[in-house]
Amino acid sequence: MIVLGVILLVIGLLAGISMLWTIGIALVVIGAILWVLGSVGHAVGGRRHYW
Repeated sequence: MIVLGVILLVIGLLAGISMLWTIGIALVVIGAILWVLGSVGHAVGGRRHYW
């Protein structure tokens, strides 16, 4: 999810499409939150680890 967010950020920046930029930021933030929750041991979506 983080990688997809970064890809959308780059495409949005190069193409000048602000909607892709916004979606990319949201995906990066959500992916980082899920990554942190999974790494500290909290179950995310019924799973112990989030990759």
